[in-house]
Amino acid sequence: MQCVVLAGGLATRLRPITEKIPKSMVDVKDRPFLQYQVDLLKRSDVKDIILCVGYLGEQIESFFGNGEKFGVKIRYSYEKEQLLGTAGAIRNAIDLLDDKFFILYGDSYLDINYKEVLDYFSKVNYPALLVVYRNENKWDASNVIFNNGFIEVYDKEKQILGVKHIDYGLSVLSMGVIEDIPKGVPYDLADLYKDLSSRKKLAGYEVFNRFYEIGSKNGLKEFEDFIEERG
Repeated sequence: MQCVVLAGGLATRLRPITEKIPKSMVDVKDRPFLQYQVDLLKRSDVKDIILCVGYLGEQIESFFGNGEKFGVKIRYSYEKEQLLGTAGAIRNAIDLLDDKFFILYGDSYLDINYKEVLDYFSKVNYPALLVVYRNENKWDASNVIFNNGFIEVYDKEKQILGVKHIDYGLSVLSMGVIEDIPKGVPYDLADLYKDLSSRKKLAGYEVFNRFYEIGSKNGLKEFEDFIEERG
């Protein structure tokens, strides 16, 4: 199984921590955050990892190399001239991609069964699948209307009454979706998901383990506490 990890952001909310290191290399209990992600993916038999990197990405490649010492295969796609947004970064990596693959945000720790997600995607006739969590605005603003196995509405900008689910930070995309993204143009996954949902082409898969993220200092502290409690 293949997973694209989006690790090219500027991580401004974590400054000054991320002034000299990329977010993926933020230290959590003497290990970079990305190592927790890699170990989790490996346990789920996701061993082909594409890292979309930009800001200080050479530090990530210097530490993780080709992934051999971590028991996985790692390749890199660099955003060299400009930041392309989350969807644009995936389009930039198109030559490395399988026919279907996971997309994981570089600041998310998602302890679920990845194989079950991929198996479900293989059964449904949709070009894309979004993993969702019934959030009720608890951890962040809910932004998804999920009903009968597909995403009716995806909107990160407009607050909609009755929205209970949130984008969990994981999706499965097919190659056809990526081929439709304009090459070399900044474009975000939020816009892609919104478009796919409006055309009823975005399946949904609900999970029940809460997500952890290190995109903010509060989120980083929660993840650190989780790792310490887990032992």
